[in-house]
Amino acid sequence: MERLSASAHLMIVSDLDHTMVDHHDSENFSLLRFNTLWEANYRHNSLLVFSTGRSPTLYKELRKEKPMLTPDITIMSVGTEITYGLSMEPDVGWVEVLNQKWDKNIVVEEASKFSELTPQAESEQRPHKVSFYTQKDKAQAVTKALSESLEKRGLDVKIIYSGGIDLDILPQGAGKGQALAYLHKKFKSIGKLPNSTLVCGDSGNDAELFSIPDVFGVMVSNAQEELLQWHAENAKNNSKIIHASERCAAGIIQAIGHFNLGPNISLRDVKDFLDSKLETKSIGYEVVKFYLFYEKWRRAEVEESCLDHLKKSFNPSGVFIHPSGLEQSLADSLSSIQKQYGDSQGKQYRVWVDRVLPTKISPDSWLVKFDKWELSGKEQLCCRTTVILSSKDSNAAGEFVWLHIHQTWLEGSKSELSSTWLF
Repeated sequence: MERLSASAHLMIVSDLDHTMVDHHDSENFSLLRFNTLWEANYRHNSLLVFSTGRSPTLYKELRKEKPMLTPDITIMSVGTEITYGLSMEPDVGWVEVLNQKWDKNIVVEEASKFSELTPQAESEQRPHKVSFYTQKDKAQAVTKALSESLEKRGLDVKIIYSGGIDLDILPQGAGKGQALAYLHKKFKSIGKLPNSTLVCGDSGNDAELFSIPDVFGVMVSNAQEELLQWHAENAKNNSKIIHASERCAAGIIQAIGHFNLGPNISLRDVKDFLDSKLETKSIGYEVVKFYLFYEKWRRAEVEESCLDHLKKSFNPSGVFIHPSGLEQSLADSLSSIQKQYGDSQGKQYRVWVDRVLPTKISPDSWLVKFDKWELSGKEQLCCRTTVILSSKDSNAAGEFVWLHIHQTWLEGSKSELSSTWLF
């Protein structure tokens, strides 16, 4: 990625459903734990890659439902589409790779001859992916017969069965593993191969990820039988792959610690996070710490005296510009926060930050841009936030003063909650 001047410290490549995202966790707590860890410790020098079987349509729907970070790279439709950043710019080179010995019309024609196959929604039929549902007891026979018929038509395809129901037909060169191998080759060609890569999955269509040379891998505790069976048959003695004892994102955090890939303690797991003695204290750490405090303040999960402690990190004459355009001093804004103590106690209220990217603008000052999200019930709000931070002491790492905060609404995020939004 262009934003990194050197090789990424760590690249995490994770499946979404039932891996990064736990659909049985109504509070999304393990996902929020990961978000906090990533933005505080990894965003500035590492790469986050989501590798999902979902089409772009279903991927965007999931982002509206869950408190997900923005990945640097998104691999969608079972490894047939690679896009970059928030704008999801497609990788043209990958499209050219997949066009070899592939004809979607022929695939559809041959597959229609099998009554055991039920087409998935139109949104799931992609340029290099044709998807069906089929019963588990029919999958093996259908896969074999369909492969033979497509081969006779001159195509070179791959058929992946996963989740006990989904059957995807792809070009032979496609798949989550091949997409990752392509990215590794691309990064290596420009001298930016990540120092470490951790792959994370739970189902059969994730198996290829674990086959890429030199990667670390984690099968989350809730991994499906099909992936565990693949592991037993193909990688049982591979010490770089573990079966986590924790579910979903919590299992990913566990793997980071197990393989010593970097910090693995989320600030959400630290009781006295305002006085945390963790060694890594960066710009991202400072931003995450404040907004975690803001969430816990409104949930009455910190002592009221903590606000006095936090005020020391804010320049009283600094300026806060509300998304509505209202301008006030940081001192007045912090005083306003005091009135909100516990107003969301016992409610489904969460705050998280995304894409925390700092730029040094002087020897002791940083311009920081990020998205600040606020969840209240089922409603998510977001505003683009720009902050200026200054180092308290050039010799004291991790000690910062907030000088300026300017927020603007992300398009479509305004609502009745905007009147109570302070930070």
